[in-house]
Amino acid sequence: MTARQSYRSAAFVVVIGIMATTLAQPGVLAALPIRNLLKNALGLDRTASAAFLFWTGLAWYLKPIVGIITDSFPLFGSRRRSYLLLGAGLATLGWLALTVTPHTVNALLAVIVCINTAMVLASTVTGGFLVETAQNEGASGRLTALRQFVQQVCGLINAPISGFLASVALMWAALASGMIVFLLVPVTIWFLKEDYHPPRPLSAAGAQFRTIIRARSLWAAAGLMLLFYIAPGFGTAIFYRQQNDLHMTPQLQGWIGFAAAIAGILTAMLYGWLCERLRLRTLLAVAIAVSTVTNLLYVFYASVPLAFTIDTINGFGFSLAELALMDLAVRATPVGSEGLGYSLMLSVRNLAIFGTDVLGSKLLDSYGWSFDWLVYANSATTALALPLVFLLPAVLVGRHDA
Repeated sequence: MTARQSYRSAAFVVVIGIMATTLAQPGVLAALPIRNLLKNALGLDRTASAAFLFWTGLAWYLKPIVGIITDSFPLFGSRRRSYLLLGAGLATLGWLALTVTPHTVNALLAVIVCINTAMVLASTVTGGFLVETAQNEGASGRLTALRQFVQQVCGLINAPISGFLASVALMWAALASGMIVFLLVPVTIWFLKEDYHPPRPLSAAGAQFRTIIRARSLWAAAGLMLLFYIAPGFGTAIFYRQQNDLHMTPQLQGWIGFAAAIAGILTAMLYGWLCERLRLRTLLAVAIAVSTVTNLLYVFYASVPLAFTIDTINGFGFSLAELALMDLAVRATPVGSEGLGYSLMLSVRNLAIFGTDVLGSKLLDSYGWSFDWLVYANSATTALALPLVFLLPAVLVGRHDA
């Protein structure tokens, strides 16, 4: 197999891996069905719903633990292939279990936590494989753009389907998600080729940990990402605003996500072109500034047409920032610690997003904040990340893609 063919096979595994570990997450294809069930069938308020989603995502905040295991301890001579098969197989079984789970908060919470744990394993391995390929090919920007493109295509697929699934039994969302994640099994068997990795002693985990602790560039990148994402969130608040104030059906909410996904796809294509021409420092500065401005538009979120417009525009602004930050994450990950380093920065993102969504809901429900003030606070906090871009080391952000 030529180097070009090997790269194409690796890229194909990355594409299917991202698609499967994105669409089949409980927070994606099943997101509207689960949110709808919590709000309308179980009667949870905004704070309780946000808290439920926070705890179901617990495994996503612990991705670095999975990263250090997969990087340090080969499974049947493999650092990627065996773990990917294990994660995809367990996630498939978890979704099948959800089809017969009673609709109580505790039962749903337990099963969805298990699904997310298996999904985290598959996602961590996919991310580590992406970083390895990107670093070997000098293509962090291009593969980051490919990752975002696939994720936004998933959003395009998810938007109308998730809205439809929210109007039928949760069982159907579970079956659809299980079938999607199972796709990883044959793709991994046929296309992911990997050299044999001998067993390693327990001290290998300590070596990985020391490598990460000493990686100053990684911690600088993680700090910037934390400040960008730590803003008080309003994802759940928007969901409730759409249904309670704008009287949207789940299907209409899905089509709003569809419009935002189209904007995200176009942004990924643009970034794939820009990353070969502009330094990452420039891209980061522009992206964070644009995201701050587009986020402010949510103060005008007062009608269905405005909702479509604002979510579409923000789909561009937020996607641009995500692309630049994920490009930074790939570059900052130490060689040999791909799963651990990349998952560490994604955990910073996930913990901030879900944790601040709980905070934002609490500010609305318990402290009398208005939706507009929540938007202002979110945008102001996001803007604070901009000056830090100019403090990042040039080895990370002083060049464009090869």
